[in-house]
Amino acid sequence: MTSTTRRASASLIALLVALSSPAFAQTSPATGATPAGEAAAAKAEAKRPEIQSFTLDNGLQVVVLPDHRAPIATQMIWYKVGSADESRGVSGIAHFLEHLMFKGTKTHKQGEFSAAVSAIGGEENAFTSYDYTAYYQQVPVEALKEMMGFEADRMENLVLTDEVVLPERDVILEERRMRIDNDPGAQLSEAVDASLFQNHPYGTPVIGWRSEMEKLSKEDAIAFYDRFYTPNNATLLIAGDVTLDQVKAYAQETFGKVPRRAEPGVRVRPQEPEPLAARTVTLSDPRVTQPSVQTTWLAPSENDGKPGEAEALDLLADILGGGSTSRLYRALVVDQGIAAGTGAYYQGTAIDDGQFMTYGTPRGQATLDQVEKAVNAEVERIARDGVTPAELEAAKNRVRKALIYQRDNQTSMARRYGAALSTGRTIEDVEAWPERIEAVTVEQVNAAARTYLQPKRSVTGYLLPDGAKDSADAKAPAGSPEAAGTVTPGEGAPVPADTRS
Repeated sequence: MTSTTRRASASLIALLVALSSPAFAQTSPATGATPAGEAAAAKAEAKRPEIQSFTLDNGLQVVVLPDHRAPIATQMIWYKVGSADESRGVSGIAHFLEHLMFKGTKTHKQGEFSAAVSAIGGEENAFTSYDYTAYYQQVPVEALKEMMGFEADRMENLVLTDEVVLPERDVILEERRMRIDNDPGAQLSEAVDASLFQNHPYGTPVIGWRSEMEKLSKEDAIAFYDRFYTPNNATLLIAGDVTLDQVKAYAQETFGKVPRRAEPGVRVRPQEPEPLAARTVTLSDPRVTQPSVQTTWLAPSENDGKPGEAEALDLLADILGGGSTSRLYRALVVDQGIAAGTGAYYQGTAIDDGQFMTYGTPRGQATLDQVEKAVNAEVERIARDGVTPAELEAAKNRVRKALIYQRDNQTSMARRYGAALSTGRTIEDVEAWPERIEAVTVEQVNAAARTYLQPKRSVTGYLLPDGAKDSADAKAPAGSPEAAGTVTPGEGAPVPADTRS
């Protein structure tokens, strides 16, 4: 029913993956489309209706993304609150409330909303991140007004009692047990995040720390709901076979009746100090079936970086480790034959700092130490010698194609705009992203590599099987496909420190 996610990558190169799952750029960003298909998609893009926006009297911003190719509609409501906005001591409350929003209201009993979606063959889900919480439904367009009515109702009329809250607390504790406590990769990522963000709340997992989750109460949930689940703290996105006038009418009749009941205030978080030393985290566990190494650097996001930095980091990640044509793949998988999987990605859609990451896992008789040294050599080479104009142009070309095909999906489009609007960006910022990418120069990419891929800004995490003394002693397990030399794209990609269910 619900899910929690890491901060989604701002990368348009990886966006088709990033907006529906963790942003691992381990696979080729190529869409597999033919030139004729690309031309048709580009032609359709040129005819795409203009995105429009308006604001209701209660402060709710409404964004309309017309798409008249099929009689369906997607509704997404984004609240500008995530786990990084939680008070100290109640970690996990944002994700907990996401679960509780599927309970009953003063108007509709528990399960009635979901049953209505299911009865018409629709889809629904929700997700919590560090910076936002969102709920969506995709349904036949004739059911859109009904869905808007349901969603507006639970914005105002959620009923929370101990009988509702306490059993659901057990559910999220079990979710943590299954997704984090039983997954060494997830545990390592959680520890890496806590080491990277020593002061900022991005170091606290979205799902929360177990000791604090166990104490979450009805009063905590009601206080969070009353403060943040108000129309002036939300953005409604409607994508599909609709018109502006139609959405305006529906919005006035549903969300327009929800009172503005709180002022959440400015989102001010403790900031991360400038890093002074490289850090390492090692986790050994008998459940580990394949050793891996990941290095994460503190980097600016699209929201808090200098003009052009996020775009340069996006392209840098693609050139370094964005697929089978990337430097890491060619060096470690093709040329040296020591890695079963390797890659890089940049997470830049955030209110505060972002992250840049590389990862790798050994193949054949290679050790994890060899893989790490080879990854580091490529990182050092790109920081020292820079990228070439040809590499930069190829990466820009992948952005162009990814954008065209990403716009072919209603939900992905709505998620792209929703994430941006929830983290301080505007519709104009989203629309201008391709032009900003086109404007990036070789010098900007090289400057980003030199400035941010410094050891002192990094945390390196080692995932070791039980019995391995260190990374020099860790290899692909005997009898595994990786030990036999099989390349497994995505193998060793870091597991999110939060959960997905």
